[in-house]
Amino acid sequence: MKKARATLDRVLSKAGIASRTTTREWIEEGRVKVNGRVIRNPDHWVETVKDVVHLDGLKIREEKKIYVALNKPGGVVTSFGDNRNRPTVYDYIKKLDRWVFPVGRLDMDTSGLLILTNDTQYGEALLQPESKIPKTYYVKAASVFAAGDYFDLAYGLDIGRGETSGRAIVREVRVNDKYTWFELTITEGKNRQVRRMCDAIGHAVLKLVRIRIGDLSLGDLPVGQFKVLNHEEAQKALQK
Repeated sequence: MKKARATLDRVLSKAGIASRTTTREWIEEGRVKVNGRVIRNPDHWVETVKDVVHLDGLKIREEKKIYVALNKPGGVVTSFGDNRNRPTVYDYIKKLDRWVFPVGRLDMDTSGLLILTNDTQYGEALLQPESKIPKTYYVKAASVFAAGDYFDLAYGLDIGRGETSGRAIVREVRVNDKYTWFELTITEGKNRQVRRMCDAIGHAVLKLVRIRIGDLSLGDLPVGQFKVLNHEEAQKALQK
């Protein structure tokens, strides 16, 4: 009887962890063990029924798809490890018994809704630029907005590095003599885009929280806590 075999990179990608390109990098970095031994060759043959594979200490198997919403705190890095020993999002999901990866990222100073999953197709659908999935942020700015500032945010502006922002939806929440609070919905994912948009109109961002992706809202999920989403909830994030 022929043994069920596959290369190590394919075993990881079929488990829904990441693309084969990414898993090859992880293997070469020494993050993967087969039967307790570190393997750095992505083309190493694995007997899929008998051999035991671990990534970063977590056992890998072709899992049921899982979708997680995390209320990421500020000051936390959206990556597995950090060479400066800063806290990462994985510090907040230690109770999970399955490997998941973050769909996109929130910069260190931004808090709020972050989706993690082991479903690569779902992750790609959320991140593809042509999907134009709306993402809504709650923003506190360090100054008072003029009417023209809202117009500029809504209709697009030069945000530097040869890039411009597209159309956005802006809703003022409240304002006093020092600060402006508003919600901003964008359908792009440029690096630090919301902060750059505000910088372009002369307003520094004091607080930035992502409160919604598609129709999936952060709700009352406490900061630093996560929730496992059911299929219906996960699909809300794909709604435009």
